[in-house]
Amino acid sequence: MRLHLPVRNLRGIAAALAGLAGITLACSAWLGVTNPTIAALSYLLVVLLAAAFSALWVAIASSVLAVLLLNYFFLPPVGTWTIADPQNWVALFVLLVVSVVASNLSSAVRSRAREATARRDEMSRLFDLSRDILLTTESRDAHLQLARAIARRFDLQYAAICLPGPPRWRIHEAGEGRFALPPDQLEAVLAAARSALEGEGRERVYSGRQTIHGGENPPVDLVPLRLAGRQMGLLAVAGRTIEVGTLDALAGVAAIAVERVQFLEERKTVELERRSAELKSALLASLAHDLRTPLTAIRVAASNLQAGWASDEERQAQSEIVLAEVERLNRLFQNILDMARIETSGVTAAREWVTPAEIVEAAISQVQHTLAHHRVSVNAEDEGLVEVDPRLTSAALAHLLENAAQYSPRGATISIDASAATRGLAIVVDDQGPGMPAEDLPHLFERFFRGRAATGRSAGAGMGLAISRGLLAAEGGSVRGENRSGGGARFSIDVPAAVRPVVTEPAE
Repeated sequence: MRLHLPVRNLRGIAAALAGLAGITLACSAWLGVTNPTIAALSYLLVVLLAAAFSALWVAIASSVLAVLLLNYFFLPPVGTWTIADPQNWVALFVLLVVSVVASNLSSAVRSRAREATARRDEMSRLFDLSRDILLTTESRDAHLQLARAIARRFDLQYAAICLPGPPRWRIHEAGEGRFALPPDQLEAVLAAARSALEGEGRERVYSGRQTIHGGENPPVDLVPLRLAGRQMGLLAVAGRTIEVGTLDALAGVAAIAVERVQFLEERKTVELERRSAELKSALLASLAHDLRTPLTAIRVAASNLQAGWASDEERQAQSEIVLAEVERLNRLFQNILDMARIETSGVTAAREWVTPAEIVEAAISQVQHTLAHHRVSVNAEDEGLVEVDPRLTSAALAHLLENAAQYSPRGATISIDASAATRGLAIVVDDQGPGMPAEDLPHLFERFFRGRAATGRSAGAGMGLAISRGLLAAEGGSVRGENRSGGGARFSIDVPAAVRPVVTEPAE
């Protein structure tokens, strides 16, 4: 059996032996001291120093050696182990007792100092862990992040947050080691913890802790995660001995973290439900508002068509009103369908080779009734081909044209500039409207957002720009809005795509 001694203790016993030997030589050979009291106090000083800076056994060994040296070199008859005067026995015994008691007291003080330092370090670790918990978000790996924080802050080889099912235990492990935690043992520990809520008065912690021994692997301590009398799961730690009070406090902090993650997830769910309810309310309000006007117009026009006093020209005008409002309703329902497809990621791109002019022509044809009272200026390239989805791109452009017509005065010009740029398709739509307030710019493409400029207007549910962005995003494109320096708004479409020139067949 080999005895492993700390280097500090070896140095301590060597220093004590050297000190005792030095005092013996100095007093007996060099200074010629014959008073045993001086030698005893000198020896006692060395023993106290050994007790202050080394282990208890070093101080006791030094005490015994000091008594032997005092007897041999300073108590008559000198140079023998015989003690002639019985009073010297008392002196030796008192020296030994004082040395041992002083060594014991010094060792106890150092032990308490080390314990206080360890508790301070553990409190610092708990504080750092609490800070890590406050920074934990409601991400899916929040429990794994908690286990990693515990293993890192407490220098553990293994840490795991064990949460019961259904249907089975969810174990989030961290650390360098990996240990098998049988579900039946976890169930037994949790069941025992639920039936043992009494506190251990001596340790000032709750009972219920158990240790799993796995052969060659170090033991794993299992501590219940308790919060407000509820057992939420188990904390498993291994690789380092942690004081039981600190371990119980660590489990309490971990239980608070688990509860916080649950609260964050519930809050996220409630927030999603609230936003969903707001979107539904906004959609219903917009639909109710936007359906009322065209249905009223269609009903009035249909009544006028049935009137006997209406001339052919008046009937033609009423028919055009019906067609325009039906087209408006069709656009509204198409917007709702597009929004639903975008929300469910049901939009897919099918790229084809087309010219920018064809994209602009298809978009204008979709909103020709809306553009009927505006001048449209088109500058579209027809000599270059771009590989885009013509259906998605033209539909997105149609929404921008509809938005420009809605906010431009009657008879104003809407300019369209489309070209096959180096990186793909580039389209710019300029209108002569009032422009957009600065506070509305960050929210232009949000669902159901209608800025201050929309106040008092009858049309628009706030879906067009959001649909335009969603359709372009499906093919990797983007759209942005800004105010023009000369007045009005400008919307720019960029769709990354391959570009090539139009190949014309030679005439026969």
